[in-house]
Amino acid sequence: METDCTRFMSLLQPLPGGRLRPLVLVVGLALSLPGCSYYSFSGATIPSDLETVAIPIVQDNSVNPVNTIDRQFTDLLTDRFVGRTRLSLSTNGATADARLDAVITEYRNQPTSVTGEEVASQNEVSIRVRIQYVDQVNGEDLLARTFTNSAQYDPVEQGAAGEEEAARVALQRLADDIFTAATSNW
Repeated sequence: METDCTRFMSLLQPLPGGRLRPLVLVVGLALSLPGCSYYSFSGATIPSDLETVAIPIVQDNSVNPVNTIDRQFTDLLTDRFVGRTRLSLSTNGATADARLDAVITEYRNQPTSVTGEEVASQNEVSIRVRIQYVDQVNGEDLLARTFTNSAQYDPVEQGAAGEEEAARVALQRLADDIFTAATSNW
């Protein structure tokens, strides 16, 4: 049995001679198909009953030298969930349709390779985050799990600035992993 989404996807196939159907037709049909209405062009899907999301400031329970890690990660999550979906940001966690809570549980900076003089030539910053993403409309967890990601830097050449950059890259990767996991389960 062909669904509305299947019919829509078939419209994306080229016409004989390699021509594509006009973009206006594709966009118009995408907006008119209720079965596909919660799909965004970023590939993210959001349940149709969710319109708002609250993303409280990330709690940092780790020990690390990057004093803005909680704010940076909050901004990255907000960018992905609000900037790449149809969700709007709510400042009230109790009344939002969904709530995304994140806790940084671990921050590690350790050598991954050493020179002949026993000096670290490559360090790795690894960050672990516990996430709980809740559909408050239906009272169910959409995602509850721990994520870890990392990035490397040269401590001799880059020093503290390298560690901060590696932490930033690890946070970006974490935000991408969390966003993908939270929006691809439907």
